[in-house]
Amino acid sequence: VQLQASGGGLVQAGGSLSLSCAASGRTFSSYYMGWFRQAPGKEREIVAAISWGGGSFYYADSAKDRFTVSRDNFKNTMYLQMNNLQPEDTAVYYCAAGPGTTIVAVRYDYWGQGTQVTVSS
Repeated sequence: VQLQASGGGLVQAGGSLSLSCAASGRTFSSYYMGWFRQAPGKEREIVAAISWGGGSFYYADSAKDRFTVSRDNFKNTMYLQMNNLQPEDTAVYYCAAGPGTTIVAVRYDYWGQGTQVTVSS
């Protein structure tokens, strides 16, 4: 499966952004999907993940109550709605697809190219 992340940009603290991850190739609905981010000098970390049918979710503590992950299997697209963004959310955001329920980056098989999110104070 090929993944294309989009929707990043520059926003002021307290603002919102909506990221999209469009998938093509093999059956999108057969993949567990995740959003990761990587800030300069830091390791890649999980932000949120969503199950095949969209009924089960995982959120990192930093994302709880501010971010919402969703997917539309008919459109082969996953989304990440990010509200109340803070400077510490600044990072490159990646979407990823994997065969199983996991929040570990190395267990995801396919990755998008990343989209930059920059939050100014």
